[in-house]
Amino acid sequence: MTSPGEFELIQRHVLKSLSGERDGYDRFACADAGVELGPGDDGALLVPTPGHRLVVSTDTSNVDVHFPADAPAHAIGHRALAVNLSDLAAMGATPRWFTLALTLPEADTAWVDAFAEGLHALAHRHGIALVGGDITRGPLSIAITVMGEVPIGQALMRHGGADGDHLLLTGPLGGANAGLKAWQRGERDCKTSALAAYLYPVPRTRLGERLRTCANAAIDLSDGLWADLSHLCRASGLGAELSVPDSAYAPSLASLDANERSQAFWHGGDDYELLVSVAPARLGEAHQAAAALGHELIYIGKLSAHTNAIDGGPDNPGGWRHFGETS
Repeated sequence: MTSPGEFELIQRHVLKSLSGERDGYDRFACADAGVELGPGDDGALLVPTPGHRLVVSTDTSNVDVHFPADAPAHAIGHRALAVNLSDLAAMGATPRWFTLALTLPEADTAWVDAFAEGLHALAHRHGIALVGGDITRGPLSIAITVMGEVPIGQALMRHGGADGDHLLLTGPLGGANAGLKAWQRGERDCKTSALAAYLYPVPRTRLGERLRTCANAAIDLSDGLWADLSHLCRASGLGAELSVPDSAYAPSLASLDANERSQAFWHGGDDYELLVSVAPARLGEAHQAAAALGHELIYIGKLSAHTNAIDGGPDNPGGWRHFGETS
């Protein structure tokens, strides 16, 4: 039996979830999403909303770097889009469109079907439309570019932090790293809280949209709290004074020893929660915005102009780096 080519893989397996059919892409399915021309041409024609700025972000997920080779294809599809949506959430942007560049070692249609189902299920929940992409042959790799919109002047950025701002998490941290360790130990029940946190992260897009009117700065927590807090502090020209409560630690960390628990919380990464800085006068608004979506913001300290360091952090500062040692 002849393996399908890249065009058939795109048409019959990647795009099928958009229209519910195996034969083609329903252009009208995305009419309300600002797509004048979607997949099937040399490029997409998109219609941005007047009075908004376009937010664009790209992430690449590589096998055995960002996800295990034997992870479920459905989870890989979900996760590849989720990590990109988290970047939009950190800027307070509303998701609109994305492109997909998928590199496969072979034309495994069952794998592609499951991957596409995971990808499009998450896309549907966040109202983001696939508008183009490519499939090539090579080591498994997924590159996604997401596009979102934010009203002019309302984008959240890393450099907006101010002296005295409260530092708030949108959820506890360390669960994803606990999930990775569980997978490496051979656990395969993806419904456990730890494995679900790692394989099926939940991007905080709705919360990011609500917080953009009351937060001063934000960053998504992909590389670990220490590394990403350092990025926010550096961009804002401030230090931080931390006082981290037990509620900031994911419940799945309870079974780890103190060193493993600290490592997972500060440096584990892959949590994709948001870290936001909020002026004291806007705290009530921020907490109400979170509560309206069923979230509770977790206070972990303040930004400070009185120090250039991060006081109250771990004994071993560091973070994920693709090249070189962690730092």
